[in-house]
Formats: sequence, C-alpha cells, structure tokens
Amino acid sequence: MAVRACGLIIYRRLQPSPSSKAADSIEYLLLQTSYGTHHWTPPKGHVDPGEDDLQTAFRETQEEAGLQASQLTLVEGYRKELHYPVHGKPKTVVYWLAEVKDCNTEIKLSEEHQAFRWLKLEDACKFAEYEDMQATLKDVHQFLSSNK
Repeated sequence: MAVRACGLIIYRRLQPSPSSKAADSIEYLLLQTSYGTHHWTPPKGHVDPGEDDLQTAFRETQEEAGLQASQLTLVEGYRKELHYPVHGKPKTVVYWLAEVKDCNTEIKLSEEHQAFRWLKLEDACKFAEYEDMQATLKDVHQFLSSNK
C-alpha cells in the first residue's frame, strides 16, 4: 500500500504595482528540510490514524510552518494528487491550495525545516527540484490566474 501524505500549497498576494498583472504579485511558501538533501517543499506530512486528508494538511501546516487554519483561506476547487516512489515504495501526496489572510503573517519553522522562502512562480520552480512539484506549482498558478 502506498504511503500517504497531505499538505497545503500556501500562497500570498502582494500589492501589485500598477504596471504588473495580478498573477505577478503571487508568492508561494516553500520550506527547506533540515534532513536528507535539504529539498524545498510545501508543508506536508503523513496521515495520522483517525485523521482525514484535509485535517492532516492543516495539522502539518501548523506543525511545520506555524500557520493556524484560522490564518488561511482554503481555495475551493483545487486538489492535486502526486504519485512517486520513495525508497522504492509508492507514495501519494495530496495537496490543497490555501492563501494566507495576512501576507505579513510570521512563519515559525519546526525542527524538520531549516529555512523558508516566499517565491514567485519562476523561482519557486527552481527551488522545487522535482518535476512533478514544478508542474504542480505551474498548475496552481494557472488556476489562480484564471480564477480571479
């Protein structure tokens, strides 16, 4: 059976300059792991017994980034499943999309992560080394750009 993890792709909207498009003011939150290859990822983690997937996503976001559910707005209509092997075993990660209500909200990292960054799409894709994560970020950006 596949290992299952869930998380939130968190974004914020900065005040766009008059000459920029609204989509250019979006930044995504990525956390750098303090273990392994120190890869960059949205907050996510394994489903605990008795939890549903969305509860897991909110709990992991609170544990890893210090963001409470009350500080976020879940975006309706977006859910993405990624499937990939980890140490030879299948893994499924389910992501939802959420916006921080206050773009200046403080991020409080857990011991699992050593750094965080708010990044525009192009930079977020450079930091997220895995192709499926890059594709997911582009997909999210397209979704947000077409659902203003």
